[in-house]
Amino acid sequence: MITQSPISPSSLQFDLPDPEEDGLSQIDFLERLENAWFICEQFDLQTEIWRGRILRVVRDKEKKGGDGRGTGFLQWLREMEVSKSKAYSLIKLADSSDDLVVEGMLEESSVNNFSKRAFIETAQAEPEIQQMISEAANEGKEITRKQVRSLTDEFLAATSSLLPEEIKERTQSNLLPPKVVAPLVRELSKLSPNQQNEICETLRENPEIDSIKDMTNTAKWMSKSTDASLALRVFQDRDLNLDKATQEALRLDSLGILSDAFGQAKTIESSILKFHSAWKRLDGLQERLWIESGSSTPFLRELLETMQTLTGSTIRVSLGELSGGKRLRLQIVEEDSERLEPPSFDLNK
Repeated sequence: MITQSPISPSSLQFDLPDPEEDGLSQIDFLERLENAWFICEQFDLQTEIWRGRILRVVRDKEKKGGDGRGTGFLQWLREMEVSKSKAYSLIKLADSSDDLVVEGMLEESSVNNFSKRAFIETAQAEPEIQQMISEAANEGKEITRKQVRSLTDEFLAATSSLLPEEIKERTQSNLLPPKVVAPLVRELSKLSPNQQNEICETLRENPEIDSIKDMTNTAKWMSKSTDASLALRVFQDRDLNLDKATQEALRLDSLGILSDAFGQAKTIESSILKFHSAWKRLDGLQERLWIESGSSTPFLRELLETMQTLTGSTIRVSLGELSGGKRLRLQIVEEDSERLEPPSFDLNK
């Protein structure tokens, strides 16, 4: 296993600025705070990497001699009060650290030059970005998340094959800032080729900052719409052209409305699934109580009779004073999957 030189605990002895001191400039005040924060993140990074390595050893030992289901590993996590998702994120961080060092990009001692978030983002970056960042860290430079993001933005804006040549040329000539172009690349990567081409055609005609921001926002709405529509059960048995529908909404300048509609539809479907499960469970619980009760429990029987308005095939629920005292009446019809008729909903005052 690769050893790591830990940050000395004495590094955490800070001389923090006095917030009541009037003679200290705002720039000096923030600089001292940022330096202290950076050292804390370094210490946190080293701790997280080693925890990841410890967890990896426990996991690998379980793979070799366990029951094949990871029971021992999960038991160890419970005893240490570590969630499964947290454990695997720490293992991934340890793997990233070892990969950067083993590949020869990063010297072991140079890990101390990273903040925690900067290191994580470097591990997730393209190999070219990792190489440039590692070289700077090996030279003793402190690496912050802001620096990694800035370099990543420059690389994306200058090299992405998703961008029109007009945009890349203007970026390389410093006519367009990478921090504006990079978000467009990230959003374009989530779209289908047809959607990408449509946005790029607009950008070729108008490769300016405002147009890039507008198209970034458009691409974001298109991606959200696509994700939401794919999750909707109502569309699963229909042969719908979602790409064409999205393009038509875009021409109407109504993409945001469509995305919101998909989101609301997803909420309704999710709520109905939860409702159906609760409805069936309540019916079973009420039936058990009714069987166990008798003439000696009149108040319990009265309560159960009242609850029948929520367990039958027709349900009535008050919407409260905010809805003008209206009541919602739902008729539930459980049907086979071949039938397409929707259940009926009546709204009565």
